[in-house]
Amino acid sequence: MKFIDLPEFGAPSLLTFSETHKPLANADQLLVKVKAIGVNRADTLQRQGKYPPPKGESTILGLEICGEVVEAQDKQWIGKQVFGLVAGGAYAEYCVLNTAHAFTLPEQMTAELGAAIAEVFLTAYQSLFAIGDLQAGQTLLVHAGASGVGTAAIQLAKAAGAKVVVTVGSEPKKAFCEQLGVDLVINYREQDFVSVIKAQVKGGVNLVVDCVAGDYINRDINVLAMDGKIVVLAIMGGRFVESLDMAKMMGKRATIEASTLRNRSDEYKSDLINQLQKRFGAALQSGEIKPIIDKVFDWKDVAQAHQYIEDNKNMGKVVLRVE
Repeated sequence: MKFIDLPEFGAPSLLTFSETHKPLANADQLLVKVKAIGVNRADTLQRQGKYPPPKGESTILGLEICGEVVEAQDKQWIGKQVFGLVAGGAYAEYCVLNTAHAFTLPEQMTAELGAAIAEVFLTAYQSLFAIGDLQAGQTLLVHAGASGVGTAAIQLAKAAGAKVVVTVGSEPKKAFCEQLGVDLVINYREQDFVSVIKAQVKGGVNLVVDCVAGDYINRDINVLAMDGKIVVLAIMGGRFVESLDMAKMMGKRATIEASTLRNRSDEYKSDLINQLQKRFGAALQSGEIKPIIDKVFDWKDVAQAHQYIEDNKNMGKVVLRVE
């Protein structure tokens, strides 16, 4: 089969097509002929050598797929259109998917839409509800609101009855998030988000979903409500926090929790998928909640797709179509 290879870590231009054997599905897996692939910042980090796959998982890039089941121990799966989250191996003609992690693609949904759901909605659900315990009437702050995870978090939080504040880096992204129904959008290049939130959000925010870290953490603490939580998903702003204000954290009884999804156990992911399906499955099925796709690239243009994300141009998801 063809797959997108990475002979060495570095620039997007190093991505190239190679040939390898099809993966073998075990008794708990489906073999999927891939039609579309979700592209995530995790893929760009792995390409740079900064985010290795979990031990024992495929070294091929890619965390989410959509396609047709061609092999399965349970024959009722064969021929079904499915999508789901994988720990690696998505950038290929064929990929194995844990049966318990497979979503059935709704008839009205394209493969490109299916490939844009699993990573961002599961990450957002985990951050907001499994960790953050977000409740109706509370206020959520999401940094990078126009990202794939950001757009998923906005929709889930609004559906749960929460108020949503986001930060973005441009006026087009600000308008984009306003169209999604965000209550307050702050262009961090034009305004200090701490000052704006303190002026406009009475009592502060109950939950922050932060993909920046670095010097943002102390600023997050400044806008937290009592008993507020910060969930850190990435460290785009740096891995270290200088002069962390523990006194302010204690005064607010604040919690900081770092989280990843890729290296969680299969059992954890299965439980998370069941929770998402139970609470929001009908809304996803009907299209009331849906992935926001910015751009679809042919998979031969994968280098352009990676560069597009690294240039922070995307508003929503980037997807590769497998021809």
